[in-house]
Amino acid sequence: MYEYHIPPRKRPKDDNGYFEILSQSVFQAGFSWDVVRRKWPHFRPAFHNFDIEKVALMTPRDVARLMRDERLIRNSAKMIAVIENGRIIRRLQKEYGSFKAFILSQRKLRSYAKRRTALVKTFRWIGPTGAYHFFWCVGEKVPEWEQRNE
Repeated sequence: MYEYHIPPRKRPKDDNGYFEILSQSVFQAGFSWDVVRRKWPHFRPAFHNFDIEKVALMTPRDVARLMRDERLIRNSAKMIAVIENGRIIRRLQKEYGSFKAFILSQRKLRSYAKRRTALVKTFRWIGPTGAYHFFWCVGEKVPEWEQRNE
């Protein structure tokens, strides 16, 4: 029988930490958490330890290089989404002061469904389940898993 792994809840110490969890949510789509968890240590160096500035500067050549790395989940659309999300976060940092401040500003939307919709519309390759994963992992309030489609 398959054992489910519930990801830990912990507020990241900085925007790069939030970005890493957002990126895990991107790669989680369509994969078991166990696959992502096993491969994740290789993603950190591949994506410059999720330094937002460095990832936002990555190019198609970087994606091609990463696609040859068998230690990673080799999905070019997801890799491109992570890079694009880094660029989006840079814009949000300019507007809100930090990515964390943007996330905290979403609390004013009150309902989880509205916060989830805002995250899905803002970032690439983040769907409802990825949004739930992200909010759960960063310690934001989420409904019970079975009720996530309120």
